[in-house]
Amino acid sequence: MKASLCFVSLAIPKVRQPKSFSQICRSLCTLSPNKFAARKRSFHRGTILCSTKSMEQVSQVGKKRDGDLIRGKVFVVGDNIDTDQIIPAEFLTLVPSVPEEYEKLGSYALFGLPEKEYPIRFVEKDQLHTNYRIIVAGHNFGCGSSREHAPIALGAAGAVAVVAKSYARIFFRNCSATGELYPWESKEYLVDHFHTGQEAEIDFRRNIIRNLVSNKEFELEPLGDVLPVVDAGGLFEYARKSGMIARSKE
Repeated sequence: MKASLCFVSLAIPKVRQPKSFSQICRSLCTLSPNKFAARKRSFHRGTILCSTKSMEQVSQVGKKRDGDLIRGKVFVVGDNIDTDQIIPAEFLTLVPSVPEEYEKLGSYALFGLPEKEYPIRFVEKDQLHTNYRIIVAGHNFGCGSSREHAPIALGAAGAVAVVAKSYARIFFRNCSATGELYPWESKEYLVDHFHTGQEAEIDFRRNIIRNLVSNKEFELEPLGDVLPVVDAGGLFEYARKSGMIARSKE
């Protein structure tokens, strides 16, 4: 797959904007504690809490790396990991633009993997974040539906990069459109060269991944035009920073 940028065909995340939500929450927070609790339950209908956090506090989009090296534990999966395994449909009601729901979405990342095949869970029970920054996968990672929640869930959990032999095209594009993941393609099939829990290092300058246990290096396909888009924080931020669209006046 050629790592190039195409604004026509990139999948654009469609998420609910939280502006009016936040305004209502701020007005509720001026009430007395008893009235606040009653009004909050009425407005949110018991499903969404008033946001006490900002997206800048919970999301690392646009801040995925601060140099040419990314280091962390790897989580290894096989071939044909589909979007329903990455984030099951029952959790798609969570709204990624609401900070608490963004975090909750991350807690369900790779929840759909069968436990018999994957006894080690990507996100441990009752935790919001993963211990694994890098996902190593086989062929056709991200196949299935076009849901942009899939890369968002992985990024919200704390993953920074996926290294796969091949990707489903829409998932690959959603990684850059959302700015959540660096979607590296490996030149070799790496599933047999890494084990879940091992430390690895990705070198962006040399386009390699190194297994820090075996000390073996493996070549990666260059990210090309995808790299500056993910660095910028996704398609819209890249377009704003490059002057393609005007920044909104706050």
